[in-house]
Amino acid sequence: MATTSQFTERDVSEFFDRTTQTYLSFWNSEGVLHTGYFADDADTDYHAAADRTSDILAADAGIDATANILDVGCGCGNFLLRLAERTGCRGEGLDLSIERVRFAQGKLAERGGGPRLAFRHGSATALPYADGAFTHVVSQDALFLVPEKPRSHAEMFRVLAPGGVLAFSDFLQPKPEIGDAARRHVYDRVRWNGGYSLDGYRRALEAAGFVDVTARSLDAHIRQTYRVLGRTARERAAGTDDEAARSWILNFADSCDEIQAAIDRGEFGWGMFVARRPA
Repeated sequence: MATTSQFTERDVSEFFDRTTQTYLSFWNSEGVLHTGYFADDADTDYHAAADRTSDILAADAGIDATANILDVGCGCGNFLLRLAERTGCRGEGLDLSIERVRFAQGKLAERGGGPRLAFRHGSATALPYADGAFTHVVSQDALFLVPEKPRSHAEMFRVLAPGGVLAFSDFLQPKPEIGDAARRHVYDRVRWNGGYSLDGYRRALEAAGFVDVTARSLDAHIRQTYRVLGRTARERAAGTDDEAARSWILNFADSCDEIQAAIDRGEFGWGMFVARRPA
């Protein structure tokens, strides 16, 4: 794993706290911005693709009504809420951004709340849960932001019950050297120091004690995600009268172009992983 150790957890939390309301106002009031699993290159339905990612992860993990789930890096809560609605599971979401946790708590309250779900502010490197508390730990495109990744792997292993399943998608750093453009538009933009290659991630999970680790590259889907998002952003900017909003959206569209270029150069990737704590 290559990292510059430039950004801390505080940098990450402050960035997402600061940008949450801007993002919700200018881009998506539901807080959805996850990588999509597209049917093919002609598929441009981003929201359906994002839902498909969630459904594939849930199926791979074997989540059903008996599951007790921890969603690490839950963001605005959409993944856990979808899992609960579709399977009847119970669980808790945890995120480093207090603003995103508050948004998730608000969505939960709007849907009636209840004791089966909760959202909490906290760090993946010090999970506030007892050993073996969950049958499943899941995450969508969030663990890459953790500066101390091995520590977060150990924590997720700890809170899983014996035989429990870890299932997540995450961004990858396929090669150790990253050019200036990718560093600026992909990594530094979201306070990401660096990460694993696909094989490196598999080895890191095995080093943490996980077994039956499966890993698959989804680079074609991440490229399609940012192609669709960039096009959508420009269309939205063209119909926006607010100058600040238009500027923000166009900057996002430019970053989508740079992200696609980074993918083509092998400087950015996406993978999906499933592993198990030994019984």
